[in-house]
Amino acid sequence: MFYKQILFNSFLQSTYSPKDRAAQAWIVIVGFILLTVTCYFGGGASLLRLIFPATSLLVGVFLYLRHPILYIGFTWWIWFLTPLLARLVDYRIGWDPTRQILLAPYLVVFITIASFMKHLPSAVNKGGLPFVLAAIGVVYGCFVGLIFNQPIPVIRGFLDWMSPIIFAFHLFMNWRDYPSYRQHFQRVFIWSVLILGAYGICQFVIAPEWDKYWLIESKMFTSAGDPVPFGIRVWSTLHSPGPFGTVMQTGLLLLFSSSGPLIFPASAVGYLSFLLSQVRTSWGGWLLGIILILTSVKAQIQMRLIMIILVMTMCVIPLTTIEPISEVVTTRLESFSNLEEDGSFKDRSKTYNRNLNLALSTGLGNGLGNIWKVNEETGQIEVVVIDSGILDIFFTLGWFGAIPYVGGLILMLISVSSYTEGKFDSFVSAARAIGISSCAQLIIYSGMLSVSGMIMWGFLAMAMAAHKYYRHQGMRM
Repeated sequence: MFYKQILFNSFLQSTYSPKDRAAQAWIVIVGFILLTVTCYFGGGASLLRLIFPATSLLVGVFLYLRHPILYIGFTWWIWFLTPLLARLVDYRIGWDPTRQILLAPYLVVFITIASFMKHLPSAVNKGGLPFVLAAIGVVYGCFVGLIFNQPIPVIRGFLDWMSPIIFAFHLFMNWRDYPSYRQHFQRVFIWSVLILGAYGICQFVIAPEWDKYWLIESKMFTSAGDPVPFGIRVWSTLHSPGPFGTVMQTGLLLLFSSSGPLIFPASAVGYLSFLLSQVRTSWGGWLLGIILILTSVKAQIQMRLIMIILVMTMCVIPLTTIEPISEVVTTRLESFSNLEEDGSFKDRSKTYNRNLNLALSTGLGNGLGNIWKVNEETGQIEVVVIDSGILDIFFTLGWFGAIPYVGGLILMLISVSSYTEGKFDSFVSAARAIGISSCAQLIIYSGMLSVSGMIMWGFLAMAMAAHKYYRHQGMRM
């Protein structure tokens, strides 16, 4: 007997059939892609800096209302690919210091503010207290930022901080369709590991001209390598190695809960590019994620995961013995044994020693838009970027904003750590591991912002949605 899948649109409070609406949704998506390609190759590349964000928003609104499942996938791909498009446009028509085109992912995500506002009155009763607390902290930081800082940086900061929260809340409120969302997450991240990993290897070997141009103009030599073949720290289609490492860490952990013919080719290119990114924070996050997954599933699933790890290891290790890949990876791995002499480790230690007390003594916070420190020689307050999530939270939000924000995160972590669904649903175990390992990285990386924040908040929300779904199913049985 033919079965038609019926899902629920939490914003419109109505049901829909993904199959019936798939054709029109893909027509819109393909039309969007063709418009972008036509503008780029048809002499309208400069227009893409405005057209791409605007059309991304329009497509996002259409999918959000008509096909919420594809909206989720569209959102992830906009995050993954927009930085590459920005580099291609810059290479073609010249450097744009305003980075207008990078507004597209934020516009697409901020569509979910409709879900947040609609369900806000009943959010606490429905289990959404962590999201509400975090949003209160960010809104507080926004108000303080408008008092002390310029409006444009404040708006940009608000997008960075709030986007992951409202997107995660949207995922949580669609808990009724958790199985479909789970399947879509797995499909998106399998393909992302394959595509981003393959491009990352090409980036390392070939060093495309648009990537070299971006590296030169952005002056990120210290963190992203040299603009020559075999000299780049891989960042693939993202905008720097850090976010790329976070995305690949997530995708590679999620592969353990997936199946299909793409798993092993995706793993081969994924792990190799992951190593070439040289992001030790993400390497550690991946290892922590593996430990969390293996300790939260049944023995039968543990054996299957161990076999997968062994097979993946046999596929990847031969590739890492090829020069100059071997030299790059070995040198970075050896740095773990001598962190005291590592320049990056020294810089982070100095940052903590210099700014920790100042951050914890900031009651009101400096608000969104800028991070501040006191120059020890002049005594003057200066603007500085803090590469630490913990310091960033307290510098920006102060104690008044940090308490609800961190409180929301802690509530989520306590909740997902107590779930038992991971014993029979490996995706729940993987999502929880991804969320917890991302939170652990806040010590040395501002992983609550941008695409990294989308991953941290989003996967914790998926674990919460799974728990609510299974609990509801149990109540019905």
